Amino acid sequence: MIKFQSAKQTRSAGKTASLTGILGMLLCLSFPALAQDAVEWTTLGSDWAHTRYSPADQITAENFTDLEVAWEWDGASFQAQSGRSTPSYINGRLYTVAGARRHVIAIDPKTGATIWSYREPDTPRWEYSMRADYGKGVGYANIDGKDVIYIISPGFFLTALDAETGAPLEGFGKKVPIEGFPETGVVDLLADLGHPYDPYEGLPLERGYITSSSPPIVVNGVVVVGNSAEQGYHQSRIENVAGDILGYDARTGEFLWKFNVIPQPGEYGHETWENDAWKTTGDISSWAPIAADQELGVVYIPTNGVTIDYYGGHHPGDNLHGTSLIALDVKTGERRWHFQMVHHDIWNYDTSTAPILLDVNTDQGPTPIVAQATKQGMIYTFNRDTGEPIWPIEEVPQPASKVPGEHLSPTQPIPTKPAPFDVQGLSIDGLADFTPEIRQQAINAVADYQLGGVFNPPIQRDAPSGKLAALYCPSGAVNITHPPVADPTSGIMYLISRTGCGQRQLVTGAEADTYYEAPTGVTLSRYAAASGGPTARHPLGIPLWKPPYSRITAVDMNTGEHLWMIPAGETPDRFKNLPELAGVDIGNTGSGSGGPMVVTPTLLIYGNPAADGTPYLFALDKATGKEVGRIKAPAQSRYGMSSWVHEGKQYLILQTGSTLTAMTLPE
Repeated sequence: MIKFQSAKQTRSAGKTASLTGILGMLLCLSFPALAQDAVEWTTLGSDWAHTRYSPADQITAENFTDLEVAWEWDGASFQAQSGRSTPSYINGRLYTVAGARRHVIAIDPKTGATIWSYREPDTPRWEYSMRADYGKGVGYANIDGKDVIYIISPGFFLTALDAETGAPLEGFGKKVPIEGFPETGVVDLLADLGHPYDPYEGLPLERGYITSSSPPIVVNGVVVVGNSAEQGYHQSRIENVAGDILGYDARTGEFLWKFNVIPQPGEYGHETWENDAWKTTGDISSWAPIAADQELGVVYIPTNGVTIDYYGGHHPGDNLHGTSLIALDVKTGERRWHFQMVHHDIWNYDTSTAPILLDVNTDQGPTPIVAQATKQGMIYTFNRDTGEPIWPIEEVPQPASKVPGEHLSPTQPIPTKPAPFDVQGLSIDGLADFTPEIRQQAINAVADYQLGGVFNPPIQRDAPSGKLAALYCPSGAVNITHPPVADPTSGIMYLISRTGCGQRQLVTGAEADTYYEAPTGVTLSRYAAASGGPTARHPLGIPLWKPPYSRITAVDMNTGEHLWMIPAGETPDRFKNLPELAGVDIGNTGSGSGGPMVVTPTLLIYGNPAADGTPYLFALDKATGKEVGRIKAPAQSRYGMSSWVHEGKQYLILQTGSTLTAMTLPE
């Protein structure tokens, strides 16, 4: 029997009755450390709902500025660079992954000392991976009283490790026929995708490539495995494998099911793939983290688009289940419901952050919801049991493409509530206008570019219009570098977003193919994304659009209404000190940077640079957005932040590049 109560909870349960009287007296004496001896952070998003909320409450507005560095863990010996992994705090230990080899690390949470590490044996499969150093964390389950850590490697192997020792889990998986691999504890995920492959070399590049960046999620005894592929703006050929979702028994590693993200003949949505494109093209991976409702037994899978960003002439149709949210039954892998947030996505609007699960009170009464924030600055909200939108989502007409062979969807689904949390498109009226001269400079800077809305169609080099490229805005309002958070006690969601526009010029597939040393696929696309190319810039070095350049928005998910919005960070000195802005009050524009956030019972904490570029941690009043404290951070942090309690002491973990930095209150 697989038990999902933590071992620490199990051990504590037996002590509860005998200690009730003593604990009661201590609580009356106001010993908060003993009231919260341990608060866990189990998944990279804190919980299976991915709220990034911690009930730890020792750090308050009154003592926030007293935070100091407790320890720093240096990942240099593991070749750590990007710092994308949010560690999990489980039963008194921290677990994370580091480096391109995706070493699995157990860390002492009090001292930062490494307890054990595990590294997968060498293969060309991980060496080719374009997501090698992008590991975001670990999966976890308690099996028969034993804590188990699960990871997906860049080479696309699933490994289960004994959390106590770091040894591969006995009785899990099958022997991998590669020298150096352990006898047990590993599953070769390529074996269950259904494509010919070599265990050592992997898939033939002519067929495609698949890897991973997010950890698996373990729900009700099932390990659910996502995946990722080459970034679509680094592709020039149309063939690739689909990012099918896989399910495995958490104890044995037995393969249970596969969900086809590209519907096969007879499956729901197959007709959205015209000209038999389903046979050749691929991707639609779930590279962002997965969330789950353990009571419903449902996992919520966010996906990205189809092979090749910015051009989709080779895959006409809406292309289910590209850029969608898919609810799957965890036991069977069957689709419970889905919603496609972008039809025929060519804008790189991949769903880049985990969906967030909340229990709220809407007009319909108590409602279990799943909310998906997107790069295009919108929140799509559904009843997580039925898939019904909480507020209407309307199909809104969009402009057609003028690129030969491209057939965009005539409409795109736009939520009526909540309102967008960042700019929607760019027009002359949206350009910087601090002074008449600055406004005219901005107008001149975009004169050779095609302006438009969120779904502004890309254009090719030497387009008949004479324009250099199309600007699409926002290009990444939220992203994996700055995921949203939510307070499950109030139902309020907090989003840190960057206002910005992307631009891509299309070139022939033949030209794009010269950019890549070892591309996937065989058949050149008619068009593909250019490398580099013209970029619209303001001559003063300021953003072309009006501020704020970064912001935090609080959205009440009970009502769908915005509660408050503030600029994130501070106006950079390099903007304030421009001679052209002397005497002009430009207010706080925000820094233009995203940043990590965590929410606690008393605070919303986020990281962002101050005016001079110094990294800071800011504490906000959750109800108003008012700043209640700030402190210099030891380094810039991105991707995530976590907070938990170990031995009665609350810690705050920052992901500072190749290091992890733990902060806490002084004794």
